[in-house]
Amino acid sequence: MKNDLFTIGKFTVHGYGLMIAIGVIAAYLVGARRAKKYQMDPEPVFDLVLIGVIGGFLCAKILYLITIFDQVIADPRVILDTADGFVVYGGIIGGIFTGWLVCRIKKLHFLEYLDLLVPSIALAQGFGRIGCLLAGCCYGKETSCPLAITFTDSSFAPNGVALIPTQIYSSILDFLHFAVLCFLARRNKVPGRISAFYLIFYSVGRFILEFFRGDLIRGSVGVLSTSQFIAVFAGLFGVLMLWTLKRKKTEQA
Repeated sequence: MKNDLFTIGKFTVHGYGLMIAIGVIAAYLVGARRAKKYQMDPEPVFDLVLIGVIGGFLCAKILYLITIFDQVIADPRVILDTADGFVVYGGIIGGIFTGWLVCRIKKLHFLEYLDLLVPSIALAQGFGRIGCLLAGCCYGKETSCPLAITFTDSSFAPNGVALIPTQIYSSILDFLHFAVLCFLARRNKVPGRISAFYLIFYSVGRFILEFFRGDLIRGSVGVLSTSQFIAVFAGLFGVLMLWTLKRKKTEQA
């Protein structure tokens, strides 16, 4: 794959950055359109997406730095490297938290807008994984399976080695996740349920895919990768959300 797509003068368009930008734009457009469809005010969607992206990238970077804390201590200049090094779960946590802050300030119903935008998060993640494929990051383990990908000019993945195409699998699952959440939202009448399903579905898929990842720089907690460790708690939190919402609905009936 090729991350440097083309250059105009001194400006180079990188595949990873382009896919991230496309994902953010798609997330906003879909979120605004769905807001109108469900008779919600679409005006806050732009702020929620913009602030969520900023908070998401910041927290994704912070979580990554935590996973390489020893390197940070040895050379603090690592913190200034903004070219790479992000953990998706940090982005999810940061995006949701900053979204909550925006809803508090604007006096919006947080769970309703979170339900509205979690399909957009899954959509953006799908495009983001295409960016990972172009850059060669988030690569898989070595394999002899015919369904493999071999990088020849990557700064991240080992070149000339057949690898499991985890980026492609992740992207497909993210787009499928987006479609499933949109389908479930059509019948949802309980704020918070779609968000809970997002946490459960994403956590299960991520936990499984981590077994096939070959980039071990992301750190580990015991026998689990950092993302698997977080996935366990995120998935359980999603289940707890569903149980709490169901119990609350039963009590109100």
